[in-house]
Amino acid sequence: MFIPLHDHNGLAHVTRPVVTWGLIAANAIVFFVYQQAGLSDVINASAYSFGLIPSVFFDLKDLTPELQVVPEGATIVTYAFLHGDFMHLAGNMLFLWVFGDNVEDAMGHVRFVIFYLACAAAGGLAYSLANFGSDVPLVGASGAVAGIVAAYLMLHPKVKIWILALGRLPLRLSAQWVLGAWVVYQVANALLSQTGNVAWSAHIGGLIAGALLIIPLRRRGVPLFDRGL
Repeated sequence: MFIPLHDHNGLAHVTRPVVTWGLIAANAIVFFVYQQAGLSDVINASAYSFGLIPSVFFDLKDLTPELQVVPEGATIVTYAFLHGDFMHLAGNMLFLWVFGDNVEDAMGHVRFVIFYLACAAAGGLAYSLANFGSDVPLVGASGAVAGIVAAYLMLHPKVKIWILALGRLPLRLSAQWVLGAWVVYQVANALLSQTGNVAWSAHIGGLIAGALLIIPLRRRGVPLFDRGL
């Protein structure tokens, strides 16, 4: 749809977005070290050990002992630090890099950690409910990143963002148009798409969580919708 490149939006409350940087580093380390940069056997094993499997999460089935690395309930968060391939990782981390720092700035470091994990959990829960009984594991930070997109859109709809439209056309547009279109695209696919490898329901869960949580978790005095800009 589009590739975000840069937003003209400085930081007002934190000197450095260390949590955003740390999350990007953690995802990269897991992929390149633990998942061995996408080797098929390792990817499959990690997806079943740390990914979110609806049938296992709801205690309908059990994993074999060698795959039972963490409690089933923990996979509601651990799945968000795994990725299926390099492009999956790169896409999620690019969105996190461009939009995460301003959401972290609006909340502070500790609240941003809580926010990120809660959005990941909401995305995982939405996927599990939409695919109740499925044995297909969910991996990827998309649910958490969708929450960041929703929060950013509620905080800074008027900020200009540089994007590559259709992967090649550079444009500078307001966030309300760019991210608003992205949200509509996610909802449309969640309603209409019946096949494919994208967990649209996880994106919707993350979007809803992000839109709701930004209201109580933002710093006192931080306005919504660029009021006063």
